[in-house]
Amino acid sequence: MMTNKRHLLAIAALFAALAVVPLFIADSYVRHLFIIAFVYAVIASNWNLSLGHCGVFNFGHLTFFGIGVYTAAIASKTFGVNPWIAMLLGGGTAAFSALLLAAPVARLKGIYVVLVTFAFTQLVLQLVLSQSQVTGGAEGMVRLPFLELGSYSFLKDFKFGYYYVGLVLLAFSCLFLALVSNSSFGKSLKAVRDAEDYAAARGISVARQRILALTLSAIFTGIAGGFYAIYLRVASPEVFGFGTLSLALSMVLIGGVNTVFGPVLAALVLTFATEAMAGLQGFEDARFIVIAVAMILVLRLAPEGLVELIGKLRLPIRRTQT
Repeated sequence: MMTNKRHLLAIAALFAALAVVPLFIADSYVRHLFIIAFVYAVIASNWNLSLGHCGVFNFGHLTFFGIGVYTAAIASKTFGVNPWIAMLLGGGTAAFSALLLAAPVARLKGIYVVLVTFAFTQLVLQLVLSQSQVTGGAEGMVRLPFLELGSYSFLKDFKFGYYYVGLVLLAFSCLFLALVSNSSFGKSLKAVRDAEDYAAARGISVARQRILALTLSAIFTGIAGGFYAIYLRVASPEVFGFGTLSLALSMVLIGGVNTVFGPVLAALVLTFATEAMAGLQGFEDARFIVIAVAMILVLRLAPEGLVELIGKLRLPIRRTQT
């Protein structure tokens, strides 16, 4: 109980600190890095719902993000939908596509799940490239509508408004994931992951739980995609790229596959770390090797990720104090 209280206090302190950052940091580029970190945090933590909590090796999660990007772009620019609503539509289409993907994946195991979800990504990418009259093809879509709140424009406030939209999105996503993972449904997902046959013997429908886990994990991922498109005012096929996928996956594995807030912490750390290394001569490309080595070390020293590593570091301090 005390551990849970400490975790809640630590999480509340983290969000409180993030809430006051724009009051002390006026640099728009630093704010931009925080916004990108919030987007990655939503992607990684929701990916963890299907990968970590349910044990579904879904390699098509970034596709839900990309679907959210293009839904918001097409809805806002082509059909003139309000950008606020267009972002939410991204969550709806991503969840619907996840439901379609989950139907054939739910009864598969291991490498077959990886192959089907990877093929799904390639299918959506080819669809985007081939329908250039709608999606812009390889060149993508630019100059998308930006956010406004009454007479307040988000375009010239040095990313102050976008920062808080991203932070609120992350907060709602974390709350949603915490409620799901701590519910009876969340416990049934862990049962499916750890002992599939035993879970089935206890009356849990393995296929149904996997379908629900995939669908739920796509909702906030799609909304994050919509926010990403409206914020950058660009929709590009690069969002389906292997580089984005590997970076998001490293955030899941380094942060901790069985936690809600581990990937959030990893997203913040890795976003700033990769950007810092990009500014160092000789590390422009080598930074991805550094991230890969860091991932191997964390998995070797603490398979449960950064959250477990922090717990191990605290243990000697407690013993010293006693």
